[in-house]
Amino acid sequence: MTSHAPLTASELSVKYFTSPGLNPPSNSSLWRPRHSTSLRTASTKLTTLLPVTHRLELLPVDPADPLAIMPALEEALTGQTALLPVPANDPARTNLLRNTLSPGAPVDDDIALVVATSGSTGTPKGALLTPANLIASADATHQALGGEGQWLLAMPAAYIAGIQVLVRSMVAGVEPAFVDLTRGFNVAEFAARATELARTGERTYTALTPMQLAKATSTLQGIDALRTFDAVLVGGAATNPRLLDSARKLRINAVTTYGSSETSGGCVYDGRPIAGARVRIQDGRIHLGGPMVARGYRNLDSPDLADGWFRTSDAGTLEGGVLTVLGRTDNVISSGGLKLHPEVLEEELLLIDGVTAATVIGKDDDRLGQRICAAYTGSASVPDILDALADAEDAGRISHWQIPKELKVVAALPQLGPGKVDRSAVKELFD
Repeated sequence: MTSHAPLTASELSVKYFTSPGLNPPSNSSLWRPRHSTSLRTASTKLTTLLPVTHRLELLPVDPADPLAIMPALEEALTGQTALLPVPANDPARTNLLRNTLSPGAPVDDDIALVVATSGSTGTPKGALLTPANLIASADATHQALGGEGQWLLAMPAAYIAGIQVLVRSMVAGVEPAFVDLTRGFNVAEFAARATELARTGERTYTALTPMQLAKATSTLQGIDALRTFDAVLVGGAATNPRLLDSARKLRINAVTTYGSSETSGGCVYDGRPIAGARVRIQDGRIHLGGPMVARGYRNLDSPDLADGWFRTSDAGTLEGGVLTVLGRTDNVISSGGLKLHPEVLEEELLLIDGVTAATVIGKDDDRLGQRICAAYTGSASVPDILDALADAEDAGRISHWQIPKELKVVAALPQLGPGKVDRSAVKELFD
């Protein structure tokens, strides 16, 4: 593990406040890791040394060289700038974020990052994250996993899951490895980087979407690579229970995460809050609190993110300190006067041999209000699925009315962000 001796507060003040700002360099080697104590001290104290006025700056993230943003990210964590990460390879999303989150306009001086949500329910919102939010999340993650270590970045660093891999590395005082995602997730490259990290002799970690985990576990090379990590965080979407069970049987330490941009990434691991995080259920809705919760939204006042709590759009239960996520409240399908969390049926579909991914949606219906439809990937035929669902009905796991009125096999489900299905686009498949 590469580390530097801690810098004093005065040394840091000279470094971070004597230049007019830093654009991400083309050569990522310009960033050199420093001891985590220096970073924590800077994040809490340096903003008081000199007055600064921030304007939100665009931070293009190149999937071929995500470490190029680390100098700018470090400046954000030490109070010099405020950044809006955008994917350099996605002009449409960059323009959307430019038009909705106002880069160039003033932002509170204690904001480090404005991280956009995936926009699954419409226009993306920008979570206002302070250095304290991000570092609290990183510290709690390391505590949950058993200590600091070397990280492999395999998720887009324009989104919170990828950003936090970089922040955790900075807190640990190490430079992370990364996988070039320009042409998608490559298992061979992932395995090569994992092998290199394993040779360091340090604890090693990575974070993946469920789709990436499925792809990696489909090859012996990927399985061997995954086994080298002390923990593999899996988040961004619900994980197929069969995939999770299979990974663990293969001696892969897969840790499910739950959280969002509003909570600086995952703050509930395997159903339990990490250090400092709080969970409560009000009216069936999951609320998340703690030092990692964002200050609010950019250009938006919302009661859903206020007073140190993020009121999610997910339904859930909390029993014995363990959180179970039932699904999004705004995804609920009302069919024939009965209500269905589509995630419940999706989980049942994922138990069927030959189904690799599934999304259930409701389409407007004159008679039922909404009719239940399901799109899926895999080799299973429609009759196979109907037979399996009939068996599930006989076993009492689902009711007859929950069986989809339409089933459609697709080559791939449309994606909205890392690991997130675009449900609106899935609905269009049934027009």
